[in-house]
Amino acid sequence: MTARPDVLSYATPVLTEPVRISGAPVVNLIASTSGTDSDWVVKLIDVYPSESPEPAGAGRIPTGHSHGHLPGTISGKLRDAEADCSEHAAWYNQFILPNADHVFLPGHRIMAQVQSSWFPLYDRNPQTFVPNIFFAKPADYVKATQRIYHAAGAASFIDLPVVSTQ
Repeated sequence: MTARPDVLSYATPVLTEPVRISGAPVVNLIASTSGTDSDWVVKLIDVYPSESPEPAGAGRIPTGHSHGHLPGTISGKLRDAEADCSEHAAWYNQFILPNADHVFLPGHRIMAQVQSSWFPLYDRNPQTFVPNIFFAKPADYVKATQRIYHAAGAASFIDLPVVSTQ
């Protein structure tokens, strides 16, 4: 689940208390692409404890079983004529995941995954801006490098609508 090089995964430590969210999580994404178009997929996942933990390997988190929760997608198209479309210019985008009322239980972890494609569930993105994907030509499909920023002062994050469990 977290061994894919094209998926960034972030997980909390094992929860010691329940965490309840109620409402719409807000994704604040600072990203860049070497292309002129990019799609982004953000998933919020409830990671269940494992009865037989997976061994931790290079780049893997022993997560046990996971229950996907609140997938949301954003198309990070640089549509604004004022947008800096130069290679790897960072841009900020905020979008809202679907409303949810969910409790992450003690022993579980909260995981966020970010990736730039959900193919074959959604159309491939040619990484070159085209007004209509159905008219993309083979030459429009180029290799591109996507970056998600997570440094101090330029950090992507998800604002969870946490409510009291009392």
